[in-house]
Amino acid sequence: MADSQKPLAGRTIAFLATNGVEQIELTSPWEAVEAAGGSPVLVSPQADSITAMNDDWNHGDSFDVDVQLLAAEAKDYHALVLPGGTLNGDALRVDVDAVAFVKSFFEQHKPVAAICHAPWTLINAGVVEGRELTSYKSLEADLKNAGALWQDAEVVVDEGLVTSRNPGDLQAFNAKLIEEFGEGRHEGQTA
Repeated sequence: MADSQKPLAGRTIAFLATNGVEQIELTSPWEAVEAAGGSPVLVSPQADSITAMNDDWNHGDSFDVDVQLLAAEAKDYHALVLPGGTLNGDALRVDVDAVAFVKSFFEQHKPVAAICHAPWTLINAGVVEGRELTSYKSLEADLKNAGALWQDAEVVVDEGLVTSRNPGDLQAFNAKLIEEFGEGRHEGQTA
């Protein structure tokens, strides 16, 4: 059992992202996972590094990829974080390997946290029907059309699935993802 100061000690957390990821939605949860004793790992379809964006318009920093997506398997991680960013979310939702990687976390009942535009990938993974979640406002109709129970809330938790709307929700998002990741598998977290 992890101690209360480091609830993610000994846990490896995958962060799935590609070029165009919203920088603060990558770095803030990453730092929260580290502070909770977890080991974050950047997984990407890109081989070497990805370039983040600030507010979808301005290039941010580059981040080294730890594991290329083709070599990544959900069984090697305790949980998954899907940062947002319009370009990132749009690219990952049509990447067959990314969609399969995401779906496998649900099949293994592992917790997943998605923010902003990241729930697009959840739609394509077929895991939102009947689930309560939130997202960036422009995804509301897409999620409802896929059968999700969309809410306009700072953070929504449904059986190990943590979602938030935008960078303004990061404090609540990070707190809930640490809590859910610390709890481990959730039987209600299914594909």
